[in-house]
Amino acid sequence: MIDSPNLFLRELFDVAVAAAQPALRVPKYLPSRPAGELVVVGAGKAGGAMAQAVEQAWPGRLDGLVITRYGHTKPLNYIELVEAAHPVPDASGHNAARQIMQKVQGLSEDDLVVCLISGGGSALLSLPAEGISLEEKQQVNQMLLACGAHIGEMNCVRKHLSAVKGGRLAKAAWPAKVVCLMISDVPGDDPGTIASGPTVGDPTTRDEALEIVARYGLSLPESVMAHLRSPDCESPKPGDPHFENVENHIIAAPSQSLAAAHQHASAAGVEVIDLGDQIEGEARDVGSAHGAMALKLAASKCSSPRMILSGGECTVTLIGTGVGGPNTEYLMGLALALNGHERIHAISCDTDGVDGARENAGALISPDTLKRAMAAGLDTAAMLKNNDAWHYFNALGDLVVSGPTHTNVNDLRAVLIL
Repeated sequence: MIDSPNLFLRELFDVAVAAAQPALRVPKYLPSRPAGELVVVGAGKAGGAMAQAVEQAWPGRLDGLVITRYGHTKPLNYIELVEAAHPVPDASGHNAARQIMQKVQGLSEDDLVVCLISGGGSALLSLPAEGISLEEKQQVNQMLLACGAHIGEMNCVRKHLSAVKGGRLAKAAWPAKVVCLMISDVPGDDPGTIASGPTVGDPTTRDEALEIVARYGLSLPESVMAHLRSPDCESPKPGDPHFENVENHIIAAPSQSLAAAHQHASAAGVEVIDLGDQIEGEARDVGSAHGAMALKLAASKCSSPRMILSGGECTVTLIGTGVGGPNTEYLMGLALALNGHERIHAISCDTDGVDGARENAGALISPDTLKRAMAAGLDTAAMLKNNDAWHYFNALGDLVVSGPTHTNVNDLRAVLIL
C-alpha cells in the first residue's frame, strides 16, 4: 500500500542516487600504489566525492588536482579541488585543466596517473586547442546546448576543439600507466563519451564534427571552423600506442541505479515496466509518449500498482526565453498527455541534483497538476512552448531540490499508476 505517492517517488530517487555514491564504488577499482610517482587528476560533478574516496582508501599524502562544479565540493586533505562552471566553461576550469595537463607530463613508466571522471567533465575540463580562445569555446558550448544535439554529437565536436579531451590527456601522460575510473552519465556507457573521453581513443573524426555543425546550422566563430577543417585537429584514435598503458573502468552506471530503484519499487508491491537506461529524444516528446503508455496501463485491469521506470538522457531544443531543463520539460509533456488522470503520479530527476539551468534535480507531477496550474494562472502548454518549466513547477511548489548529490548517473524517470 502506497499511502503517499509523492513521498514514495522521492524515496525512489534517493535509492537510485545512493547506489552510485563514489564511496561505495571507487575503492573496488583502485590499483596498487606504483613504484614511482602517483598523480591523481580528474573532472566532473562527482569529482569531489571521488577524490575523497581515493584519500580514504589510500591514507597518506597524495598529489593531485580535480575539478568539480561550483557547490559540489568535499573536504580533502591532499588533493586540490577546484570549482568551475557547468554547463558553460569558465576561466577557473580552463586554468585548472591546463594545470592538470602539466601534472601528467614528463612522467615515467614507473609512475601512475589515477584519473577520476564523471558527468559534467566536458565543460569542467576545458582547455581549447591552440588558436581557439576560451570565449570562443564558451560560444560553441552555448550553441551546442541550445540546438538539441544529443550528448554523443556534442562531444564529437568538443573533442575536436580540445587540447585535453578525446584521449589527449592519456597521450600527454604516456609512458606512465593511466587508470581512469568513470561514473557514467551517458546512454550506453561509452567511455569515449563520458566527459568526452580524455583517456579514451576517439573513433569520431573531424569530418563528423563538421557534419554535425552543418546539420544543426551552427554559426561557429571562423577560428573554430578553420581548426575543424585542419587535419591537425584530428584526435588520437583507438589502437594508438599511447593507449597501451591505459585502463578505463566504469565504476558506476545508470543501469545499476535503475536496478536499485526497480528493486525498491518491487519490494513495495509495484509491478515495474522497465524501459531501460538508454532513453533519448526531445524531452517533451518522450514525456508525451510515456503518458500514452501510462494511460493504456491505467485502462487495463491489474491488482497491483504499476510503474514505468526509465533512465537515459533527453534533450531540449531551446526555442523560447524561459528557464528549465530536460526533466521538467519531460514532466510538462507527460502532464499534458495525462490530462489530469486521477491515478497517475510521476517524478523525473537528474541524479546529479541539477536539471538544466537551476539548482533543482527535477520535479513531481500529480493528478491535480494541471488543475492547480490553471488556478494559479499558469498556461501549461504556453509555458512549455517557451521552455519555462522551472518557473512552472516553482510556482506549483513541486520542484525536487536535493542539492548536490556528489554523483551523476543520468536521469531517473518513474510514472506510477495506482
